[in-house]
Amino acid sequence: MVTRRDWLLSTAAAGAALSLNPRILRAFQGQEMITRPVPSTGEELPIVGLGSSATFQRVARGDDVTQLEEVMQALVDGGGSVFDTAPGYGSSERVAGAICQDLGISERIFWATKVNVARRGGGSADPAAARAQIEQSFEYFGVPVIDLIQVHNLGDPPVQVGILEELKAAGRVRYIGITSTSERRYPVLAQTMRDYPLDFIGVDYAVDNVTAAEEILPLAAERKIGVLVYVPFGRTRLWSRVGDREVPEWASEFDAHSWAQFFIKFAAAHPAVTVVTPATSRAEHMVDNLGGGMGRLPDEDQQARMIEYVSQLPEAG
Repeated sequence: MVTRRDWLLSTAAAGAALSLNPRILRAFQGQEMITRPVPSTGEELPIVGLGSSATFQRVARGDDVTQLEEVMQALVDGGGSVFDTAPGYGSSERVAGAICQDLGISERIFWATKVNVARRGGGSADPAAARAQIEQSFEYFGVPVIDLIQVHNLGDPPVQVGILEELKAAGRVRYIGITSTSERRYPVLAQTMRDYPLDFIGVDYAVDNVTAAEEILPLAAERKIGVLVYVPFGRTRLWSRVGDREVPEWASEFDAHSWAQFFIKFAAAHPAVTVVTPATSRAEHMVDNLGGGMGRLPDEDQQARMIEYVSQLPEAG
């Protein structure tokens, strides 16, 4: 059996791994990625994936995307597969698709993208434009079937979810869903979850942002809808709050050996969550993030302690 330590030292992730704290590396040895089932099918997915907004998106705009090649390779070599992207994330779709084809790892990726086109004169979305956007995603990824397409930011569900239902029925898309990272729109999201046959939703959820746990995550469990968690680091908010503090010693009780793992494990601990998708453009961070999907997850008492600990830190200015 190849252990996590073995792959870290024998794959393209080796350089990234060696830059990590030795304590983190020791914790990886012999660990395997936790998986969660997609509620609608039972398919098991690795609980930590990769997002492509933020720094990934910024690097994708440049001429040198070597570090993104290392990130994508580290994702699959470390047991991950879910890659979340969107046409709205600049060049992320195009660059990631080209990288994975060049590396020969396209079939190891669970491709999760989105669709959202502008409404015409404030009315409905243009179906032709939505279909064209989706076809562009197929071209970028170079795959005959996209694993998941979600309607981005609740954009006109009657038109755009309808198109996704057609594509799913035709076998071109395996799963469909809808996303929102706006708390004020959660009531609309909840109603959409009730009105449409969704396989997934994508929402924001973090140790200092637990509003989704009040209604959205329980509703997802009730409706058998999978959940992708976005921005588990609060974008950069949580990094600003912890500053240069060390991870509390008690975090080792649930195998968190870095702040990234602390934050990811909090999000992953909710039983309705299927995959946590933090964005990164650095392979060493990808390796560290994957560690958040290994070992123990915090129980309810430990989650409450995590919330309390972070709540006492100064808020980002």
